[in-house]
Amino acid sequence: MGTFALIVVAAVVVVVAVVGITNAVVIKTGDDRLVSVDEAARENAQCILVLGASVLPDGTPSGILQDRIDRGIELYFAGAAPKIIMSGDNGTESYNEVLAMKNYAISKGVPSEDIFCDHAGFSTYESMYRAKHVFGVEHMVVVTQTYHLYRALYAANGLGIEVVGVPSDLHTYGNQAWFDLREIPARTKDFFQTLIGNPSKFVGDPISLEGSGDDIE
Repeated sequence: MGTFALIVVAAVVVVVAVVGITNAVVIKTGDDRLVSVDEAARENAQCILVLGASVLPDGTPSGILQDRIDRGIELYFAGAAPKIIMSGDNGTESYNEVLAMKNYAISKGVPSEDIFCDHAGFSTYESMYRAKHVFGVEHMVVVTQTYHLYRALYAANGLGIEVVGVPSDLHTYGNQAWFDLREIPARTKDFFQTLIGNPSKFVGDPISLEGSGDDIE
């Protein structure tokens, strides 16, 4: 085997090792923080943070997103926290995950003023960073599907937030194999983002959860 081939093989081995180790660390950290709805209700957290996902063309939540919101609503009425942060992508005027999330929760009986919209939650890491540095969160419950929850919990913990997560796997999802595959490099990326405390692209003025969520729409 030539020198170039040896270098390529060595590089591949290093990359595989880094991805494998970082994924193992992220999953282990998250796994230790997964709890049930009843356990989360005893956390006395400041907020429940629901992570965004795709919205349908008619402006309603996709199935995977609706399951996240439904779990967040369940936690709210179980007393896990007095406020909900809906964190997602509102990168254009025509696409607004967080408004769809808030409207759905209101339709299920959650008071509008208790729902805060994080319009710049463009990635999992950014949602965690903004929870800490914009909303001033020190203690929260995070909601998303299990495959995604490990990464969210790792980032939140690494950023200094006391956090637990409640899975929202309420159905079987057709694209689960793709979600699982995509999550592997994403965990490695967020491992290093958390390690260096990389700032969110958008930070902005602080928002107090003591006020009304209707003030920041």
